[in-house]
Amino acid sequence: QVQLVESGGGSVQAGGSLRLSCAASGPTFSRNSMGWFRQALGKEREFVAAISWNSDTIYRADPVKGRFTISRDNAKNTVYLQMNSVKPEDTAAYYCAATEATANGLRNRMGKIYWGQGTQVTVSS
Repeated sequence: QVQLVESGGGSVQAGGSLRLSCAASGPTFSRNSMGWFRQALGKEREFVAAISWNSDTIYRADPVKGRFTISRDNAKNTVYLQMNSVKPEDTAAYYCAATEATANGLRNRMGKIYWGQGTQVTVSS
């Protein structure tokens, strides 16, 4: 069983930066693909970024390419989302996700996915 706890959310002005962290517990973290999704008010949850267990495969959604970076530290059981040049449309609850499937599988929400409780990011113009 994997448990995920996000942190680092908050309020930021457009153009600023924020780093989200997701601490994972469980015996298989280092073999899990990890990722981030977000859900704005009144909208469906959407994919943001995913990273393979050894960091050699990374996917990012088109709206965040060139601005957001996903990384992981298996020694710390933590995955990060560095958010730069944020925009008001980035405002959402951000959810950490983990799966034993591939990073591509996580991007397409295939198989069993574990979710964190979410952390709110609000970007003001």
